[in-house]
Amino acid sequence: MSDNRKIVCYIAQSLDGYIATEDDSLDWLFKVEGEGDAGYSEFMETIDTVVMGRRTYDWVMEMEKGEYPYPGLKSYIFSRTVSPNASSENIEFTDMDIPAFADKLKSQPGKNIWVIGGSRLLADFMESGLIDEFIISIAPIIIGKGIPLFQKSDLMTEYKLKDIKRYGEFAQLHYVLP
Repeated sequence: MSDNRKIVCYIAQSLDGYIATEDDSLDWLFKVEGEGDAGYSEFMETIDTVVMGRRTYDWVMEMEKGEYPYPGLKSYIFSRTVSPNASSENIEFTDMDIPAFADKLKSQPGKNIWVIGGSRLLADFMESGLIDEFIISIAPIIIGKGIPLFQKSDLMTEYKLKDIKRYGEFAQLHYVLP
């Protein structure tokens, strides 16, 4: 356990910067030949908390046929409409102010915090200067249009390249705040 928790975005994107098609499909991603689990297992050892938007949560639950894929991790789902009965032991729905939420989590002991998505939630974290690291796997496919990894913004944040790995046809870039 570390007292210096980081907020990390671990995600895959197309070569032209999209994380999904306009209809939320990731079919393009599974057409690319990878190698092993592309570092996923190693990454999962570094986190104990998952953060995602409601739309991403709903998509994950649909794809996983109602079985939440992160049962051992504390999970926070950001939603504008929060039902008091929606939360469970490890899943908490919230509409908390993002900087206050991040301060709260980072003040608690634990491992790193994974912001899964979506694009809008990631933009909100970035606008507040809260993404400490990016681990981005780039698939060699251009999908033309879809949901961009990064929303348009006036924000400029500099990161430092920490590592580059290759997993089959994927290039994985690891960036950290200097």
